[in-house]
Amino acid sequence: MKTYLTLIRMDIRLAFRQKVVIFFNYLMPLVFFFVFAQSFHAEQGGAILQVITMVTVIGILGNGLFGAGLRAAQERENNILRRYKVAPISPLPLLVASTVTGLVVYMPYIILMLGISHFRYGMAWPENLTTILVFIMLGVVAIRSLGLIIASVVNSMQESGILVQIVYMAMLFLSGTTFPTSMFPDWLMTVTQFIPATWLVTGLQGIILRQETLAQNWQAVGALILTAATGLFLCVKLFRWEKEEKVRPASKLWVVAVLLPFVLLGTWQTHAKDNVKKTKILERQLDRSRTTLIRNARIFIGDGRVIENGAVLVKNGKIAEVYENNIPDPKDINAAVTEAAGKTILPGLIDTHVHLGVPGGTMDDWKDYDVVKAMQRELGAYLYSGVTAVRSVGDSLDTSLKIRDTVNSGEKLGAEFFLAGPLFTTPGGHGTEYFRAMPENMRLQAEAQFLRMPKTADEATKAVEGLKLSGVDAIKGIMEAGVGGSLYNRMDPAILDAIGSAAIRNHLPFAVHTGDVRDIEDALHAGASSIEHGSFRQRIPDAVFEAMAKAGVSYNPTLYVVAAFPQFAAGKLDLLQRSLVQQVAPPKLLASTRRMIESPDVAKMRKAIGDYRIDMAITKDNLFRAWKAGVPLVTGSDAGNMLVFHGPTIQYELQLWVEAGIPVTVALQAATLNAAKSLRADARFGSIEKGKDATMLVVDGNPLQDIKAAEAISFVMFKGERVNRAELLKQE
Repeated sequence: MKTYLTLIRMDIRLAFRQKVVIFFNYLMPLVFFFVFAQSFHAEQGGAILQVITMVTVIGILGNGLFGAGLRAAQERENNILRRYKVAPISPLPLLVASTVTGLVVYMPYIILMLGISHFRYGMAWPENLTTILVFIMLGVVAIRSLGLIIASVVNSMQESGILVQIVYMAMLFLSGTTFPTSMFPDWLMTVTQFIPATWLVTGLQGIILRQETLAQNWQAVGALILTAATGLFLCVKLFRWEKEEKVRPASKLWVVAVLLPFVLLGTWQTHAKDNVKKTKILERQLDRSRTTLIRNARIFIGDGRVIENGAVLVKNGKIAEVYENNIPDPKDINAAVTEAAGKTILPGLIDTHVHLGVPGGTMDDWKDYDVVKAMQRELGAYLYSGVTAVRSVGDSLDTSLKIRDTVNSGEKLGAEFFLAGPLFTTPGGHGTEYFRAMPENMRLQAEAQFLRMPKTADEATKAVEGLKLSGVDAIKGIMEAGVGGSLYNRMDPAILDAIGSAAIRNHLPFAVHTGDVRDIEDALHAGASSIEHGSFRQRIPDAVFEAMAKAGVSYNPTLYVVAAFPQFAAGKLDLLQRSLVQQVAPPKLLASTRRMIESPDVAKMRKAIGDYRIDMAITKDNLFRAWKAGVPLVTGSDAGNMLVFHGPTIQYELQLWVEAGIPVTVALQAATLNAAKSLRADARFGSIEKGKDATMLVVDGNPLQDIKAAEAISFVMFKGERVNRAELLKQE
């Protein structure tokens, strides 16, 4: 032990006497730090976290590959190691001393950098400082062991310099240290999982940004420890005291042995892709952590209030402040500024009634339909259109849960996804024929949208509890018989009561699809939290609306689909001409829909819709009287039906509401705060208020004067991230 301590003390003293050591471990990293900090505007929120990660990993790579690898090769070539050989000293104390010296020299810089980040750039002092320091120390030791093994297998300083440069450059440019790996194609992102620096970057970002523990990064921690141990062991075995001692070229493969833990991790990640997902999520969270001031805009709060000239401060993905008139100077609050004069800020719009797994279109469109890819694209189309949250009320459970995890985690960008899972109903009559006519892939998908209808109250209770355990956000039941009176079999009211009671006990919203007054009354008796559709053909009595208002039951009239059905039956193409529809709907789907509408072969379907007796005047009147009665109103479109394309739904829904006599502020509140309440997510979004997610829509003009201005999207912000709308529909 005395030998170890003596060598360590000597190495540390020598290190701090060398100007080159001070320069490369302190001065140069600080230069990098300030250059990156100024370039990335680190004072504007979470950018400082990205700078810390970049500079730290660059420092670890330099400390290990150049500081250990080149120095060890240089000492052997200059015959310095020969002196230790005659002492005599074994290789292990020298290697341990080199490693400890690297830590002692480098770690003070980390404390210095964190201090500057806190006092100069306003970063909160890390609560998990010990975890950060331990992870960095593991990184230093592992990369130094890699540097030392490189020095052990080369025969000259020249060889060492070449091999170190190759390894250094690969780690520097492929790990996310310098370029975000999200810009790489998927195959290259998979390749990066074989690189130690990638795990340093993602591990450090996770620990700093998400307050993760070492246990949560066990794969990276384990690989770093194994690399350090393997490297140290091989360095002892391959240690050479003099430059005259040569190794065979094949010995350079020992470098791969040191990297073996990361080779194994990369091989596993080729299959699992967990770290690829984590990398995408972390980079998205970094984007969302910026500080931005959107100023000089009209602001619709969400609850009916309007600020005619104000600003919204976004920080760490949240709304930090909402200003009215007295707007601060961006420099005083370290914020990037976005000018929004002449524009209106709205909370993100919400569609509470869609069928995400149904594309609309024709049977031919469904033959090669990839449900997972389509649903991801559709959520991107919603976000593109300023609809930042949707609830799918009838889709395959397994597929929906998979998509929800992918999108809501941030791995893929799209509207926040809420789901009810499969429906409580049974296809019948036309419905059975309709499903049998589908291509097999879509028939199986459609069948997965329906639960086996419970025959007893106990079965109904167990079915709801099963959905709750699966992770659904709501329960959906269908009472009416459907289009033409025979698409579904009407549910037994006693079973509906059991479903409603179970939903209430499990704290799940209970949405009920209704077609007439009898259905609505049964749904209210069952404890429905929302009435979907109401009635398209029957006047709903005022007494029913009064009962809904008293119970706080929401009304979701879905006027979009009410407009679409008669247009389809009449062979009209008006809804295909909407600008947002043409921007987001797949061209193939638009073309096939046009062909079908113009085709004489859809007479049977049109007749069924005609038999359904949809009446827009009655539907609008029901909505108007529901508002007058004080019923909570929410917006939904029934997207997935013919002519109701996923994405630009709510803007047209709002236009129909205003035509029905609903005040614009009431309609907008239904599409924002009220809809968020119906999703039970109003604590996070639905209004422009301090502490909520910075999820908002900025439009040109004033939708309070002309509701069509809600379609003139300037930009969309989602959880603090200014969405690149052009890239949304390109996601795979």
